[in-house]
Amino acid sequence: SMAHWRRSCVSCVRQSEAAHHGGREARPLTAREGLRTEAFWLALGIGFLVQCYKGVVDYFQYRRWNFRRFVETGGMPSSHAASVMALSTYVGLTNGFRSVLFGVTLYFSAIVMYDAAGLRRAAGRQAVILNRLIDEHFEHAEADTHRLMTLLGHTPLEVLVGAILGVGPALIWHWIR
Repeated sequence: SMAHWRRSCVSCVRQSEAAHHGGREARPLTAREGLRTEAFWLALGIGFLVQCYKGVVDYFQYRRWNFRRFVETGGMPSSHAASVMALSTYVGLTNGFRSVLFGVTLYFSAIVMYDAAGLRRAAGRQAVILNRLIDEHFEHAEADTHRLMTLLGHTPLEVLVGAILGVGPALIWHWIR
């Protein structure tokens, strides 16, 4: 009957969940277990703060608000580097620096920082050259032609400063928790 089939399906799901949890019944998360995404929120917060810092510095430099600066890539320091190093540091501190999770996190952090200082920086340099070519060789460029973004990547120093800014808050957050 349908009721028997439904009960057996529920039983199978519970057995599967128990097997997934090492033979234990699935249970609601405790307050401490609910913080498993704490590293994510820390990294997101650090990236947000660094990006806000760049927007505020831009305001004081040019005496006008450029709200694009709050979301643009590039510039000192690298918010991407700060975010991923905060993430890697916190994961290392909470799960151990010899854990698989730390290794995976550090690997992807290295890719993000390499990309910021290498590939995206090269794309920004090419954009500068293309914009200059358009300005010099086309008298009447299309009115709807948009200039290419040139502030795409980071110098190695901007990535290094961002990485240091990410490690510091992660150490402090781990220490106060």
